[in-house]
Amino acid sequence: MNPDMTSTLESLEYIPYLNEVGETTEQFSGKVGVYAIFDHAKTLQFIGYSRDVSLSLKQHLVRQPEQCYWLKVQTIDRPSRTILEEIRGAWITENGSTPVGNDTDEALWNQPIDAKLKMTAAEQAAYAATDEMGKIKTLKQVARRIEAEVLADLEARGVKMAIRFDPKLKEEGLLNLK
Repeated sequence: MNPDMTSTLESLEYIPYLNEVGETTEQFSGKVGVYAIFDHAKTLQFIGYSRDVSLSLKQHLVRQPEQCYWLKVQTIDRPSRTILEEIRGAWITENGSTPVGNDTDEALWNQPIDAKLKMTAAEQAAYAATDEMGKIKTLKQVARRIEAEVLADLEARGVKMAIRFDPKLKEEGLLNLK
């Protein structure tokens, strides 16, 4: 794709984040592209790019369910980080300001959910007072508790698709889609 043929953010149609059966669209599965995510009021929250737009959209939904209501997507035929970054930059410029998800909240959009940050005082005490195996067990318990909260939030948001987190990362207290 010629970078001069990229679409402006304004010219792209809004696509509902979830379809009528509570799943993300599969039309971008395996597609390379840039995407913009909007909240319920169609306020731009995040602009990203990916080698598999569909997979990235699922990750963002899990991490920020209340911010993911609408999206706009520009796919390209061949992976090119330069072109993807140019499109993202042009969209941010067109928006007039950097979306919060590309600024102060970037880690919330791009990094696995860190259950360690949500440990209760009792969990912190149990973690501090045990050996390495005990620490792993505590982290897995915390990750499972946070996973249940995330799944409840997604269900409340109307998500019906199966969500599976990487079990190995739970040992580190992290939640990321498998």
